[in-house]
Amino acid sequence: MQVRVIQLVIFLVSVWALSYPFLYETTYPLTSEQTIKPKKPSVPKVVEKPLHTVKLPDFSSITDVKEKKQRFFDFIKPHVIAENTKIRQQRATLEIALMMLQMDEALTKAQTKKLNNIFAYYRLDDEQFTVESVQEALKHVDIIPRELALMQAANESAWGTSRFARIGLNFFGQWCYKKGCGMVPRDRNDEAAHEVAAFQSVRAAVKSYFRNINTHDAYRQLREKRAELRANKLPIEATLLTQGLVAYSERGDAYVEELNDMIRHNKDYFDEE
Repeated sequence: MQVRVIQLVIFLVSVWALSYPFLYETTYPLTSEQTIKPKKPSVPKVVEKPLHTVKLPDFSSITDVKEKKQRFFDFIKPHVIAENTKIRQQRATLEIALMMLQMDEALTKAQTKKLNNIFAYYRLDDEQFTVESVQEALKHVDIIPRELALMQAANESAWGTSRFARIGLNFFGQWCYKKGCGMVPRDRNDEAAHEVAAFQSVRAAVKSYFRNINTHDAYRQLREKRAELRANKLPIEATLLTQGLVAYSERGDAYVEELNDMIRHNKDYFDEE
């Protein structure tokens, strides 16, 4: 009798073991991890096409830091040098005109035409050329130290790897406000209307940056400091001008400090013109 009971128990346990998975599945629903979800249709990744025809170096593929920096500086530097050269020529025109006005000499038609072009480009009042107006113009028509321009380009474009640099040749983070003038930032607020400007050439981007610094009221402090250095016959050093760029970034003073650190750490790349 005892043997039969044991056999019966073994039989019942075996039956329960075999049926347990089916009972479990019926009693307990699948968890969220176990639920079989339908596959979502794959969405092809849209590759953003450049808004220019310039062949850029693939800075993101350069793994050696020193090589990347050198390649970036070699790429941007000629355009910065060219713009500063043009500004020096414009300053020479203004300085000659100023000297003649101070000596009560009449300006020639050729001089007047050049002055008209310079005043118009820098958005200055050109109703009448006087000693005072030309002196004011000289505060605007002046160089931007090469190391300052290069460091802002490196900072704003992440050493040439940012979307705005690659797609729109915008190495300086410049905005524009006409619809379709550039690229819409992905994190732009719904209420905002600005775009990040797009350029057709690197020279155009550098030229726009120089004009922005030399004309916008937000950078008046930079221009005043530069004029002060000129008046005292002192070198126009980049780190003496950076405080005038507080308004360039929402980061304010932290941005200025970062620029100064970048200038100091990369001074070996700044050879003389």
